[in-house]
Formats: sequence, structure tokens, C-alpha cells
Amino acid sequence: MDERELLTERFKQHRPHLRAVAYRMLGSVSETDDALQEAWLRIRDQDPGTVENMQAWLTTVVGRVCLNMLRSRRARREELSVHVPDPVVSLEEDGPEHEALLAESVGLALLVVLEALTPAERLAFVLHDVFGLPFADIATALDRSEAAAQQLASRARRRLRNSPEPDRDLARQKRVVDAFFAASRDGYFDALLEVLDPDVELRIDGGILRAEASLVLHGADAVAAHTATYSKLYPFVRPALVNGAAGAVVAPRGRVLSVMAFTVTNGKIVQIDALLDPERLAQLDLSFPPIADEHR
Repeated sequence: MDERELLTERFKQHRPHLRAVAYRMLGSVSETDDALQEAWLRIRDQDPGTVENMQAWLTTVVGRVCLNMLRSRRARREELSVHVPDPVVSLEEDGPEHEALLAESVGLALLVVLEALTPAERLAFVLHDVFGLPFADIATALDRSEAAAQQLASRARRRLRNSPEPDRDLARQKRVVDAFFAASRDGYFDALLEVLDPDVELRIDGGILRAEASLVLHGADAVAAHTATYSKLYPFVRPALVNGAAGAVVAPRGRVLSVMAFTVTNGKIVQIDALLDPERLAQLDLSFPPIADEHR
């Protein structure tokens, strides 16, 4: 096996880890794939024999690529009033992989909070606090001192301190989300308030094609009132795991209209993130047969 073949093999071996790094950095499935491709182009001529710690080195390279992508895309996002990261969707019919997905996934709510960080803060936090990369390597990716990298991670930690921590009990999450949809379907406002945290936040991202649908609402009364307006859609709700947590796909006549992610903390819904952008939904490659009695 020559040097290129050896490096190719090692890159493939670490690809799942590198995908996890890039997704947490970018919150975008398509950009994650682009980042890995760019990282490979950067290192493909490297002699693997000169690399002491392959995973740490590859993580640093991917981190630097993601950092550049975060910096360059900020201007492109200014035209959007709300942005919800790309969800990772698994249908409940998929079987025993659910628990593994729950353990490995990062919640959409955390990705939303990560988007509020500067690119450098996000890189320092993700690479150190999530993946345990030493600050010396992070400093290399940032072209800054080790002390500066530590300071960036500390600043990010402070900003993330109050981010919602989802319940680890998936069955409990499902019961709360089921109760939410039942109350919404039946128009029971008080029952909706029972499952919503008083400070719940609803984020809807309609993208450019459905810009009028994009909004951010705060508080149980406002969220419950808005949710009730969509009660006719609830016959088309398909339960799903979204980023490893209880969620739903809304698919009238088998066509995906929305993916909804719920963050359930202490038995209450503290955040709802809904993606309605047709362009990005199409990239998720989700398809469903129409419900049997849908046209009756």
C-alpha cells in the first residue's frame, strides 16, 4: 500500500468522527459533506508517516475548513430572519438504531445556540468540550495562542450555560410530544399550556421560498395560540426522531411540509424548531406513502 492509499484508508476510518465534527460546527448536512471533501483535497498529498496522531490532525484540518466556511457564509444568511439547522431525521419504524442515534446525536436546540457564537468560539468549544481536542491543536487551527483558544472556549461555555438540557428518557419525550399534538388537534388551549414551558420558544424557518412563514415566538400563550392555527395539518403528522429526540414530520399527501424538533426538559417543551424551507427539506430525501384515509 503506497502513501496515498494508506492516507485514503485512514481518512475513511476516521470519516464518521469527522462528519460528527463538521455537523456540529456547521449544522448543515450538505455543508458537512463539502467540508470533508475540502479537507481531503487539502491533505491528500500529505505523507501519513509524518503524522503522529491521525485523528487529532484530521480533526484540526476539518475544524479549520469549517471555520472558513462559517466566516464566509455569515453574509449570505443576513437575508434570512430565522435559521434552523439541518435536522437529522430517523423514522420510528427504523428499529433498534434509535437508542444509538439518541446517544450520538446533538440536539437541534443546542445547534441553534451554537449559531449565536462567533466562528472562533464555536470551533474552540466544539473541538475541546465536545471532542476533547487539546487546546494546543485548537490554537493551530485558529492561528492563535493556546491561551486565546482557552479564552474562546470559556466565553462560549458562558454563553451556552443556560441552553436547554433535554430529558434523556426518550419515552417521556414522546409522551409529551404526543400530548402536544393531541391538544393542538383538538383545540384544547389549556392542555397545550400544560405541556409547554412558560418560557417556551418556537422557531420556524421558511427559507427564501416561504419567508412569510419564518418567525420566532416566546412564551406559552403565544406559542399555543400560533400552534392552534395549524390544527388541520395534524392528521398528517408522522412521529420521527429528529436529532435523536422525539419529533415529527408533517407530510400531507406524502409530501414533506415540515420537520419539527422538540426539546423536552423536566416534562415540558422548552423549544420547538420547525424547518419549512422547501429547498432544504428536499435535500433531506424524505418520502412517505399517503395516509390511507387522507382523501376521504
